[in-house]
Amino acid sequence: MVMQIQKSFEPQANGTGTLYLVATPIGNLEDMTYRAVRTLRECELIAAEDTRQTRKLLTHFEIVPQKLFSYHEHNKGASGPELIRYIIEGKNLAIVSDAGLPAISDPGADLARLAIEAGIPVVPVPGANAALSALIVSGLPTERFTFAGFLPRENKDRRAALDSLSRLDGTLLFYESPHRIAKTLEAMLQAWGPRKAALARELTKRHEEIARGTLAELLELLEERPPIGEYCIAVEGESAEQAQERKDAWWQELTLQEHVGHYEERESLARKEAMKKAASDRGLSKRDIYNALLNEEN
Repeated sequence: MVMQIQKSFEPQANGTGTLYLVATPIGNLEDMTYRAVRTLRECELIAAEDTRQTRKLLTHFEIVPQKLFSYHEHNKGASGPELIRYIIEGKNLAIVSDAGLPAISDPGADLARLAIEAGIPVVPVPGANAALSALIVSGLPTERFTFAGFLPRENKDRRAALDSLSRLDGTLLFYESPHRIAKTLEAMLQAWGPRKAALARELTKRHEEIARGTLAELLELLEERPPIGEYCIAVEGESAEQAQERKDAWWQELTLQEHVGHYEERESLARKEAMKKAASDRGLSKRDIYNALLNEEN
């Protein structure tokens, strides 16, 4: 990609419009900003993840769009280029998600990418965000953090994702649905042990609740009280003590082949189980171990 320098508030010499990424409330309508309302009023076009949901928001703030488009995960391939064409013709377009910042775990990211490739200015209109709201009330460190969004659904893919995050020392942030939250916490506990964490649900709404404890304690809470609402999870990263323990581990000086061989010879484990234990020691997925051994052998 050719380097670009964007001057967001200068008129476009080529006559194109602008793409505005407009944040909407994540639950409490009072979190809508003056600038967001003004931008939605001034833009000729609005693209929404769910037009029914967005019409309620627009009606509440007495905004009457010239045209409201549907843009979501299932139609972005066809709708994206059409929306870009309108902007190139000189129309200003605002894109909103159902809640929070568009382009965060959201197909708005694809539209922003298309706009940038077409030389169209992409301007943020910030506002409420669930992940950052959960972070600042979690009680966990905020100096460094990683937003990981939704974890994969498949067990092996989820495990691989958790393994790849295990050595990060900043707070880890996730989104999760109520019907998967318990399974996700179980996987985190299995992968990382009893780390400190916070569960935030229904943020900014009347039933907002933040539970703080270890992963094991939070999992126990969910077993006592069925999960309701969308969740944000904040989990502490690897501590300095954990990192040092890993560095001082007995297997540090061994190659992968020797590490796996140790379990095969000393504990009489099958190769598959030996690879699994070596992977767990190193904070890697079994697939990573398999691929690395395959490369060594070749």
